[in-house]
Amino acid sequence: MEPKSPFFKESIQCLMQSPLFSSLAPSVIEEMITHCRRETWKRRRLLPMNETWQRFHILLSGRVRLSRSNPETGRMITLFLLGPGDPFCIFSLLDGKPHDVMLETLDDTSLLSLPMEEARQWLSDHPEFNCTLLPYLGEQMCNLAGLAADLALHDTETRLARLILRHVDTTALQQKHISPHLINNLSNESLAEMIGSVRVVVNRQLQHWKQEGIIDTHRGYLRVEKLDDLAQLAELRLARTAGTAPATL
Repeated sequence: MEPKSPFFKESIQCLMQSPLFSSLAPSVIEEMITHCRRETWKRRRLLPMNETWQRFHILLSGRVRLSRSNPETGRMITLFLLGPGDPFCIFSLLDGKPHDVMLETLDDTSLLSLPMEEARQWLSDHPEFNCTLLPYLGEQMCNLAGLAADLALHDTETRLARLILRHVDTTALQQKHISPHLINNLSNESLAEMIGSVRVVVNRQLQHWKQEGIIDTHRGYLRVEKLDDLAQLAELRLARTAGTAPATL
């Protein structure tokens, strides 16, 4: 992308707010963007990893879901839900191989894209990028470990409560009517695929919580009304000391 592009400044602003890129110098971010091209993908686009793994992508807007499915049963599990500033094909960046993961756009999306070999060169040319990449990878591995633990150790109600809390803004603990980010307007089927369940079970659980006043749902949007009650269902204790995040999910 050329610096004179009308999207260049927008791309810089997005990356400077990204957990992976925010600590890099603006000059480094600008240099990285010059190697990228901007793409737009329509909502509900499905892409198997063997079509995408040779390019590195960074979301600028919209959401992308990375999932795996059983071709015999049609059951699906969501591994990652990504938003603006998040990269994908990051494991292929490290090992140079495709992975058995399906990509799906949940919204109309815009993203930066560049050949994987050029992205891999960043690891050599910008050591400071490695310093941010390792913690980011560590967080992604913790998320996968948390998903595995939830599936093995907790029932559906607990898994759903933990999913919602995982997407609650930790600075909003003292507020009422808290809307989770990223998952807020997802269908019940999509929520079920994030916790290894099915739509009818998630729908029944959300309706039960709504009757108890724990949550409210309206036209596909979800809002937490009783955060402490939801935390108890998730088997968590919320930390309310200033600057302290909730217990790890």
